[in-house]
Amino acid sequence: MLSAPFFGYLGDRYNRKIILGAGIFFWSGVTLGSSFIPESYFWLFILSRGLVGIGTSSYSTVAPTFIANLFEEGKRTTMLSFFYIFIPVGSGFGYILASSVTQATGHWHWAFRITPCMGGLALVFLILLVPNTTQRTAKGFGEQGITNTTQGAAKKHEPHSTAHTTWCKDVKSLGKNRSFIWSTLGLTAVAFVTGALGFWMPLFLYRAELLHGIVSPCLEEPCNSSNSLIFGGITIVTGILGVITGAEVARRCRKISSKADPLLCSISMFTSAPFLYVAIMVAQESITATYVLIAFGEFFLSLNWAVVTDMLLCIVEPNCQSTAIALQILVSHLLGDSGSPYLIGMALRTKATFQMKRASGMSFPRSEGASVSHPQ
Repeated sequence: MLSAPFFGYLGDRYNRKIILGAGIFFWSGVTLGSSFIPESYFWLFILSRGLVGIGTSSYSTVAPTFIANLFEEGKRTTMLSFFYIFIPVGSGFGYILASSVTQATGHWHWAFRITPCMGGLALVFLILLVPNTTQRTAKGFGEQGITNTTQGAAKKHEPHSTAHTTWCKDVKSLGKNRSFIWSTLGLTAVAFVTGALGFWMPLFLYRAELLHGIVSPCLEEPCNSSNSLIFGGITIVTGILGVITGAEVARRCRKISSKADPLLCSISMFTSAPFLYVAIMVAQESITATYVLIAFGEFFLSLNWAVVTDMLLCIVEPNCQSTAIALQILVSHLLGDSGSPYLIGMALRTKATFQMKRASGMSFPRSEGASVSHPQ
């Protein structure tokens, strides 16, 4: 997350294929190495998981602009949708793979030893199949925005104009681009929700099944992971359908309105909220209904992934698009999914503590100036 701006700077100025390859290799190596860390060195394991983010930042920052240079505007949205499909698909397969491997081997370490093989395969494909590209101005740049002030988005830039800019100037330009700022805040909201869902939902589903008597209490590791498998499957399916649907709807609606992308993102986010809320509320009544509502909620969230990046490519100057994506990643993770599991857990713990104290006879002030009574 914190290294994303660094790779954004490199991506705007140097060979993106080399950056992608180095990031994949580093990610795979650190992931494999973390599986051999003994439990007595837990701090080292935490450090290694943090280093994984460096590899992730490299290709998640550079890859979208790499794709944008390979395809024209009409095909760009479709190709970006294929790329962003694998955000929810990879997340879902992560649940399935980790659960299956842990069940089969009796230890979670083997999940970290299998996933680097996929990184190695991706590295081979990158070297053999992906051509080198040069930065060029994407068609459609400056034609749409959330606001009417993209701050110079309609200006034409030469392919090598990045040599005359600095990172600070790029950031300053992005800070004046209100369309970029609002789209970044919207993506941060999506990341906040998806981070909380990924961390807490499997546990929530397990406790709901426990309440209904579907599963027995887990007294010894590894526990029954059917809810993780189901949730992972839902994430995969809804992710594929959502990303493809979002890209296609955006492509068609752009013919009607230049504001199609931001409108689609905002409507899909607001639509997902009631589905996820009701899913939580009905869990004590019906597990099946909860799964269905979660699927609809994740589907509408997934409509955003490809559209947000395609919108960014249209509202940000071509010579700082990697930097823009990097800053968007930094903000969305820093204020979104990196803290949402902790904040949700802290809120639940505070609520449980309050209810326990109230049940034990303690009273709390209901308004300013109210007295507090303490137990004798």
